Amino acid sequence: MHISEGVLSGPVLVAGAAVALAGTAAGLKKLELDRVAQAGMLSAAFFVASLIHVPVGPSSVHLILNGIVGLLLGWAAFPAILTALLLQAMMFQYGGITTLGVNTVIMALPAVVCYHLFGPFVLKPSRVAVPAAFACGAGSVLMGAVLAGVSLMFTEGSFLEVAGLVVTAHLPVMVIEGVVTVFCVAFLKKVKPEMLPGYDAAVLQRTKN
Repeated sequence: MHISEGVLSGPVLVAGAAVALAGTAAGLKKLELDRVAQAGMLSAAFFVASLIHVPVGPSSVHLILNGIVGLLLGWAAFPAILTALLLQAMMFQYGGITTLGVNTVIMALPAVVCYHLFGPFVLKPSRVAVPAAFACGAGSVLMGAVLAGVSLMFTEGSFLEVAGLVVTAHLPVMVIEGVVTVFCVAFLKKVKPEMLPGYDAAVLQRTKN
């Protein structure tokens, strides 16, 4: 889902950089000191997951894991993903420096949105948690692909067909990411539920009952 350099227009690049900067500032402000190591590990997982990619026009298809990153970090997904994308751009020329802001928004903004939409449900019983986790993983990829398509269309109207190709190419990835997120959530519920959103509220509710 990385958009290469030399494709997007100046206004799109500037807008992406501004949103990425604001999101990163909010993420750093909300990132507690005892969660820095967790953010670093998730940033590394994101970095490794997208090393194997398939070029699709000016973008690419690969595993992203932004759903699980967003689910576990919330707004801190912005600095975590930004760091991973910066290293990828510098070390492997994935994406690029000028498109760093746009690529960050494409992957981090859906992660934060899915955190707020589905995070409150992952500690519920399985009949609720499983669909929520799947929707988080798949939905974050879908929204990211749509944002990538929108970025291309705002650059040049003739990119409409390419934008549709980017979204279509990510359909299998959505299913895979949804399944991976379900397994990750199920595992964390058993071994370390405090990493999941809403844990404190869930414990408080059980105590009251």
